[in-house]
Amino acid sequence: MKERLKRMNEKENYQRWLRCAVSDEDLQQELREIAGKDEEIEDRFYRELAFGTGGLRGVIGAGTNRMNVYVVGKATQGYCQYLKNHFEKPAVAVAYDSRIKSDLFARTAAGVFAANGIPVYMYPKLMPTPSLSFAVRHFGCSGGIVVTASHNPSKYNGYKVYGPDGCQITTQAASDILACIGTVDPFDGVANMPFEEAVAKGIVTYIGDDTVKTYLDTVSKESLLPDSVPKDIAIAYTPLNGTGISCVPQCLTQNGFTNISIPKEQGSPDGRFPTCPFPNPEIREALAVAIRHAGEVGAELVLATDPDCDRVGAAVKVNDEYVLISGNQMGVLLLDFVCRMRLEKGSMPQHPVAVKTIVTTKMAEKVAAHYGMEIVNVLTGFKFIGEQIGLLEKRGEADRYIFGFEESYGYLSSTAVRDKDGVNASLLICEMFAWYKAQGKTLLDGLQMLYDTCGCYTEKLLSFAFEGSAGFHQMQGLMASLRRCPIEAAAGMAVETMTDYLSEGTGLPKSDVVQLHLTGGTVATVRPSGTEPKLKIYLSACGTDCTESAAVVEKLEKYFTDWIHDNKNCT
Repeated sequence: MKERLKRMNEKENYQRWLRCAVSDEDLQQELREIAGKDEEIEDRFYRELAFGTGGLRGVIGAGTNRMNVYVVGKATQGYCQYLKNHFEKPAVAVAYDSRIKSDLFARTAAGVFAANGIPVYMYPKLMPTPSLSFAVRHFGCSGGIVVTASHNPSKYNGYKVYGPDGCQITTQAASDILACIGTVDPFDGVANMPFEEAVAKGIVTYIGDDTVKTYLDTVSKESLLPDSVPKDIAIAYTPLNGTGISCVPQCLTQNGFTNISIPKEQGSPDGRFPTCPFPNPEIREALAVAIRHAGEVGAELVLATDPDCDRVGAAVKVNDEYVLISGNQMGVLLLDFVCRMRLEKGSMPQHPVAVKTIVTTKMAEKVAAHYGMEIVNVLTGFKFIGEQIGLLEKRGEADRYIFGFEESYGYLSSTAVRDKDGVNASLLICEMFAWYKAQGKTLLDGLQMLYDTCGCYTEKLLSFAFEGSAGFHQMQGLMASLRRCPIEAAAGMAVETMTDYLSEGTGLPKSDVVQLHLTGGTVATVRPSGTEPKLKIYLSACGTDCTESAAVVEKLEKYFTDWIHDNKNCT
């Protein structure tokens, strides 16, 4: 009976959308095409697109479980109510990336803000996500949004929400906003003003080039390379058809790195990502075009920023091959480089602090200990790193912050931005590359020196896709199974302790994460993705050499792959 009522509600909702969702012909066409297809209707209407600390993210299309102008309008109306509840005179900043319909969704949101009497500062062109975080603080806004789905495939789009501190919203703020959204009808309850009218009335103000210059000047202040080090390195850079093209080349050139080559097929914004189906700098396929281009032009360093330019991946030329550097490896290299340069310049504060996420390599703790630095571990999500900067700032200790990073290729050395910053990171990586090159070394040589000091760490991220409503329930079942029947040993290694972050006593906000601490310091962390229909398992092992630690990770990969298969139908 319950299942039959659920399907009736889905079909009723579908019929209502067929009648009312008329402002976007793409939606009408899609709705007509799925007529009579129960599974297609269920997938679009079995739930509302989840709104959490990452805002919204989903497949572009028709329905409550898709990204479209009605879902964006409903979310924005709820956000407006939240802002009015918490701020006397709220204002917001808005940015968007190169994805399909990003400009439409940004204008839709701006029109809703305007109709609710909330002033909007909006970038008139594609800009990186970190520039939105900067704009929120620069203009003294109560919050902001950026329309992006980060590194997801082209069929996705999203809507990240920021607080007045320039961080993505907290768990409590997300809960409060969600409560407001829940009262909004997507067709009858959303106030709207045509975008052009909002601009003409001055409710929407375009952010000028002077602010972009201020942002780039602020990033440039993070430069650490001594003037004596040559900057003539050959760089191949790809924005992966995203927003990085608007800032990264300009920032590098401004700081003396002028030998930059960009593959033409990825240099212009294009939300279809025609040469890179998965624009994720974590995977080699995303860098394939840039690596080929680097070989053609003789570049020594390859950089790739994801479409909203908050993350950056890199590869370095070693002999005749380009070797990728992982997010964990780059993070510890940059942490060490920033500390070295700050000490050399005499700018290292007393009691320095670095921040990382709980799924990021423990090797960072070894590097930090070498420099007498405190490491703060936070939940997955760069907003928690930004939050730590804000807490230091409140205590008058913001200068203690040195560096923050997460394994998923996000880095930040600035306190002016409160989100991971691919522009800031690109500059630091180029400077670090040049510094090692001046000594006749590569970044891999630098990494080996750290291994010699700290031990050799190998990490690997396993991602298991669970699409649709059935997949969503399977993920819930797997997490429940892990808690109900805890793993006692994995790949021959005993589980010494299990940390359930849904429980009290972790010192962190509750989160759907389970972390297993195995023999020899090996760690496995299991969590559902907050932005994709995936279950993620993070593996980490340390050995006397990389062969040893890699063998441990390989065994764990097989164990957890089998565990997923054996428990996939748990409820």
